[in-house]
Amino acid sequence: MDLERLMEINTLYYGDNLKILRKYIPDNSIDLIYLDPPFNSKATYNVLFKEPTGEPSQAQITAFEDTWHWGNESEQTFQKIVDTAPANVVEMARAFRAFIGKNDMMAYLVMMCIRLLELKRVLKDSGSIYLHCDPTAGHYLRVTMDTIFNVSNIISEIVWGYGTPSGGRTMGRKPVKGHDILLVYAKEYGKHTYHKIFTPYSDKYISERFTFVDEQGRIYRTRKREGGIITRQYLDESPGVPLSDTWTDIKQLYAYHLIKRKEEELGYPTQKPLALLERIVQVSSNEGDIVLDPFCGCGTALVAAQKLSRKWVGIDITHLAISNMKWRLNKIFPGIEYKVVGEPVDITGARELANENQYQFQWWALSLIGARPYGDKKRGADTGIDGYVYFMDEKEKIKKAIVQVKSGGVSVNQIRDLWGVIGRERAEMGIFITLEPPSKPMETEAISQGFYRSPLGKDYPKMQILTIDELLKGKKPDIPPWVSPIQAPPRFKQAKGISVRRML
Repeated sequence: MDLERLMEINTLYYGDNLKILRKYIPDNSIDLIYLDPPFNSKATYNVLFKEPTGEPSQAQITAFEDTWHWGNESEQTFQKIVDTAPANVVEMARAFRAFIGKNDMMAYLVMMCIRLLELKRVLKDSGSIYLHCDPTAGHYLRVTMDTIFNVSNIISEIVWGYGTPSGGRTMGRKPVKGHDILLVYAKEYGKHTYHKIFTPYSDKYISERFTFVDEQGRIYRTRKREGGIITRQYLDESPGVPLSDTWTDIKQLYAYHLIKRKEEELGYPTQKPLALLERIVQVSSNEGDIVLDPFCGCGTALVAAQKLSRKWVGIDITHLAISNMKWRLNKIFPGIEYKVVGEPVDITGARELANENQYQFQWWALSLIGARPYGDKKRGADTGIDGYVYFMDEKEKIKKAIVQVKSGGVSVNQIRDLWGVIGRERAEMGIFITLEPPSKPMETEAISQGFYRSPLGKDYPKMQILTIDELLKGKKPDIPPWVSPIQAPPRFKQAKGISVRRML
């Protein structure tokens, strides 16, 4: 895909961002990069779904968990850096390995190093990169960024002070964490895009500085200029405070704590507030520029770019995240056009995905009907449940259909087993998704389970079999009005029609 083609339309890529960058993203093509790479062995990063009540799900799916452990892949990546990277980067990597050793942290740094080299390649000379990090690995990432982008190209180390979720209560034997760091570098300092913006004065600042009122009731302060001349600065004409490198006016979205931001929150533990990404986009890009997020998760950077009339490129390694981003973009921007690269568009592609990764196939298949994946690790063994579709056919009463996904051979016994799960879980309906065509006995068994009668008077088959081929052609389950697995975000603008183009 050449640069002209890339700039035509916004694009979501499914896959490993290193491979995507090398295959699709040209040199010197991106104006702004934002990345929030995961590193925390005890955290999950793409938990997308909530219970219909709005509470955190007890059976959440880990869609992108930190799995960076030193092994053959890390060793091979390290050697690739030694063989191909600039000499100063090689020396840095060797020094890290000498004193850090072969462990999870080193595996993470090797993974980040080779990707940051690619991100530098695709960044324009006028471009900037924002690396979002926390204390876990931030000090190592600072050295890595200094080496790859050159310390002379650092723009700022921004402290995002978002406060604490617990109102100041201590967490163990250390202070409560209340800030993150954003490392900001230019490709070539002095050529980079930077728009000076201002933040409003605090009430305290206004009360202490703007202490005069003129005959028209306008508030002002006095300034003594050179030569002893006294001038007035009116509050309503003042732009505010120039943006500093300490941002304390944007609060975190505490998905599992006391503070709620209902319009934005998607149940993502590391989801960043839209205001934070909007500020980054406003400061370091122009309308029509291309914004890239190679670890885009729930897609807040893409939403900010779209809202501010930038183009965007998003990459994620899970179909769960891609599905969530499509849903979110369509809800917020009706009529938006974008490509999805890497999703199956036909049976051949579906079979390839099933052979490559059974779980990714399962998550992708569930996304075709808007189902919420099921992943209760606590219960251990296979429960016969791959997902749920929730619906509501009477006031304030949420009901569910259980979904199973099969990519291999299927038989009538699986329909009977699903019927048993429906009874055990006290669900109203069952949906069986299969890559292979169902047999006649399977169809007969499904029909024999009868109908669920809605309080509104309509009958729905209790057991429904849907093939991947049918779903790719647009068929949907026959169920009452559903409840979305993700809270609907606010719309920013309206447009006619919906046009979403997909490609491989």
